[in-house]
Amino acid sequence: MNRSRRPLLTVLLVVALAALGAGAIAYRTGMLPHQGVLQVATTGDLRDLFSPREPQGSMLADVALRRLEKDYYKPIDPQTPIAGESAALRGFLSSKKLRHATLPAETAVGSPGADGERAAEMLAYAQAHYASDVGPNGREDLTDAALRGILASVRDPYTVYLSPREMQGLNESLSGGNFGGIGVYIYQLKDGRIIVQPIEAMPAARAGMKPGQVVDSVNGKSVRGLNIDRVEALIRGEAGTIVRIRAHAYNKPSAAHSYAIVREIIHVPTVRSKMESGIDYIRLSDFGTTSPDEIRKALIEGRDRGARAYILDLRDNGGGLLDAAVEISSFFVPQGTIVSTIRRDGQRTSEEALGDAIGGLRPLAILVNKYTASASEITAGALQDYHLATLVGTRTFGKGVVQSIFPFDPADPNAGALKITTARYLTPAGRDIQHHGIQPDVVVNQDPNPALIDTPADKQLAAAKARLAPSLR
Repeated sequence: MNRSRRPLLTVLLVVALAALGAGAIAYRTGMLPHQGVLQVATTGDLRDLFSPREPQGSMLADVALRRLEKDYYKPIDPQTPIAGESAALRGFLSSKKLRHATLPAETAVGSPGADGERAAEMLAYAQAHYASDVGPNGREDLTDAALRGILASVRDPYTVYLSPREMQGLNESLSGGNFGGIGVYIYQLKDGRIIVQPIEAMPAARAGMKPGQVVDSVNGKSVRGLNIDRVEALIRGEAGTIVRIRAHAYNKPSAAHSYAIVREIIHVPTVRSKMESGIDYIRLSDFGTTSPDEIRKALIEGRDRGARAYILDLRDNGGGLLDAAVEISSFFVPQGTIVSTIRRDGQRTSEEALGDAIGGLRPLAILVNKYTASASEITAGALQDYHLATLVGTRTFGKGVVQSIFPFDPADPNAGALKITTARYLTPAGRDIQHHGIQPDVVVNQDPNPALIDTPADKQLAAAKARLAPSLR
């Protein structure tokens, strides 16, 4: 099913939830990050704002400030981004032992063009005076600091600068990835531990790794204290090479095992499904480019095999493409609005069901928890509003704002970009879920430990099956 994409590609992802608890940061095989609610602008890109004489360097600060002031979903004090840039540059220079470095005092005048020039002047001054003192990549490092400061100034965790490496990870996450890896999902718990969930029939699973194991070391290097990005880099590598991982069961640190795993080129499926006692159980890890086709295939296969009930598991699903959420919701919703977005100027856009619903997908239960977010909440909210599914689990994350990704160079999918909150969204019934989340119809509390999912200890799954039981008689 290959639908043409709209000129404005919309992405919805949940940003890192590290402060909130277990399973907060998740990566797909080798591994891939889930981040914030986004829209990717593929027309009118940032190059339109560049000076013809200086398309890079300090002009990036000019572009970032103007784009932030123009598109952020709430009004901004003009001085805020300039102050954020100054603070970030000073902090960076201080970290390089240049505590007495000075920067020109810049005062905003309230004109995005003029204020952008002031942001560029500040960065140009820092580069001219201190680039050689901070290292071989001084100009690039100062640019990175300035851009992060400008975007962070609005104190919105979803409005950030995405470096080329971060954009590469995002693009791989949405496409399913094709890279040297071992085929696992990994999670970083609040206490810093790294947990793996091997994907069936992929290298880690074939090597004997078990769901919910805690990683102790990679190639002899302890992962204690490392963030998930660093662990990702250690596990990934060239296909055909071996990565050695030592890990132990979730609650048995003394029972560690060592695994020698041959890396392969990995394309990660987003769907895992199985038929069990007349129930078609489908677990969706995120809303990527291949997810609608995978979900449709799983639903039709289940129906053809005589499924009498369905479970869609969206627990720990941090989101993905809005197009994917609309397509997947449309398999269940025959007509009507799936989601509406509202921009700062009040402009409202509705995404409608696509008219290709698959018949016979009732009764349906959807599993949710506090890490069900963004695109997942759009699908869960739409099906709840239309009374097409029973939601089981705990209240969802509550991600009701939308970000747009403005790439610096759309011709290079891995170039840096700005991610800016540009709108909020509502469910079909007009619910604003920002900070509220979606309350399930059947509340079942459970530790959000990924190792519990689809095991005899999974109380939420058991409750969903019990809810569907009358249809199986």
